[in-house]
Amino acid sequence: MPNRSVLVYDGDCAFCTTSVNFLVRRLRPNCAVTPWQFADLEDLGVTQRRAEYELLYIAPSGRVYGGAQAVAKLLLSAGGVWAWPGGLLTLPPVRWIAHGVYRLVAANRDRLPGGSPACALPADRRPGARPRG
Repeated sequence: MPNRSVLVYDGDCAFCTTSVNFLVRRLRPNCAVTPWQFADLEDLGVTQRRAEYELLYIAPSGRVYGGAQAVAKLLLSAGGVWAWPGGLLTLPPVRWIAHGVYRLVAANRDRLPGGSPACALPADRRPGARPRG
């Protein structure tokens, strides 16, 4: 387990990479940030399948937050003014709405600004993909 929180994203997806880079520059969160393709997923306690599916925030305790809740934890880790929307994203019904919005964005990331056709392919079918394991 890491001794610091870790944000894990899809480094092969242009939309994901652009979004995470933007957030890291603006928020300066208190966590390590790494693409799942270069992360020791086993050490983090997550599967490749889950890392391909959604943004992940792994707390030092080993607790894994995915999707919109990973975004909430990222905002909370940034502190300051960002903690307020992060906290809001953890509360029902905002949490439920955020989950739906996250899934909609994730399902259409290849069509969004910064996205590419490779974003729509399953990770194991992308150019230069590593075999699942």
